[in-house]
Amino acid sequence: MKKLFTPAIVLAALFSSFLSGCIQDKCEQTVTYYAYEPVYKSYAEIRASVKSEAAQDILAPGKMYFKDALIFISEVNKGIHIIDNNNPANPQNIGFINIPGNHDLAIKGNILYADSYVDLVAIDISNLSDVTVLDREENVFPYGWNHDGLWADPDSGIAVDWIEQEIVETVDCGNNGGGFGRPNIFTRNDVLAFGVQDFASNSSIKNEAAAGGNSEIGVGVGGSLARFTIVNDYLYAVTWTDLEVFDISDLSNPRDLGETQIGWDIETIFPNNNRLFIGSMTGMYIYSLDNPVTPTMLSMISHVRSCDPVVVEGNYAYVTLRNGNGDVCNGFTNQLDVINISNITQPYIEYTYSMTNPSGLGIRNGVLFICDGPSGLKVYDANDVSKINQNLLAQFSDIQVMDVIPLHNLLLAIGDGGLYQYDYSDLKDIKLISKIPVGK
Repeated sequence: MKKLFTPAIVLAALFSSFLSGCIQDKCEQTVTYYAYEPVYKSYAEIRASVKSEAAQDILAPGKMYFKDALIFISEVNKGIHIIDNNNPANPQNIGFINIPGNHDLAIKGNILYADSYVDLVAIDISNLSDVTVLDREENVFPYGWNHDGLWADPDSGIAVDWIEQEIVETVDCGNNGGGFGRPNIFTRNDVLAFGVQDFASNSSIKNEAAAGGNSEIGVGVGGSLARFTIVNDYLYAVTWTDLEVFDISDLSNPRDLGETQIGWDIETIFPNNNRLFIGSMTGMYIYSLDNPVTPTMLSMISHVRSCDPVVVEGNYAYVTLRNGNGDVCNGFTNQLDVINISNITQPYIEYTYSMTNPSGLGIRNGVLFICDGPSGLKVYDANDVSKINQNLLAQFSDIQVMDVIPLHNLLLAIGDGGLYQYDYSDLKDIKLISKIPVGK
């Protein structure tokens, strides 16, 4: 007997055939990508690690600070080298303070204040061979603000390293994300290069003695790329967004007084005449310290986005702007701005000079020092701010340094090559007198 197919049966058959074809044609692909997974240490382990150690080679120099014939150099994220500079022509590397997660430092009396990841640590350095932790203000800095832990889980401890892993996954053709959603793993399609920013400390000292002598006051002196500075009985520190204030009237027991919000992308801090000059990627802020517990903003001047350290002398602030060459600066200009601050509430850029790729700078008695990237260290007579570019006193193109500390007749300069010291007592014959190179 001949079978009859109704339209409903035919439709069902066609639909079944369609589904079968979809299943057979399911598309999958293999995706290969790199993931960077954090390596954690516990807070307890990190907090128990501050101690004196034997001298070590300088490998990744960061901060630089001078006090009482000693130079302190931060080894990025590791601790602080101690250099005996009683003879600047023959400095001696004499010790190391292990401080995990360290970038910045400032010193008053015999107390060194340093960041250790999220904490502020007060360390007695009266015995350099056996330093003592006197106090620790815990969790006063944002997690990941100055190290590579930003993308990691703070509940798991501190991310002290990142391990590269090659991940191979089979995914549906329509999914190009692979495993990018996995928690606590940072991924990208090329080599991950965390941009560690090396910022030197600064201080409120005005008239330190020559190298080899004793400071006239109990505070050290640092460079222009500061995130820490001390003014009288207060330690000030800037994070990405805030100005943190600590009462150090009891040197051994700093007290966190809270923070003042400034803005975004804050980078440096420089004290002058009871004011704080704060550099950001988009401008310079000026804060009054008439009330040292709660600094108040007096004015702000904007500039194009770029990295921005600032130093001050007399009626002028000197600011270098540089592009990032792929780092966090993300700018497109390289220049020196001379800002008139004679009216502190209405600063304005009076002169601008082209530079190569400047970073840190320093000024003392009208002599301006600029770390200008591949163009090296430049020294200018800045007594006439309208003719700075015409008054280049010296240029050392054979070095690249990131920050300087001008002392009396002695210039300290720090960079990837190590610590350099120049005698500039004769501005017509500035001489390199010593160098401690970076180790291998």
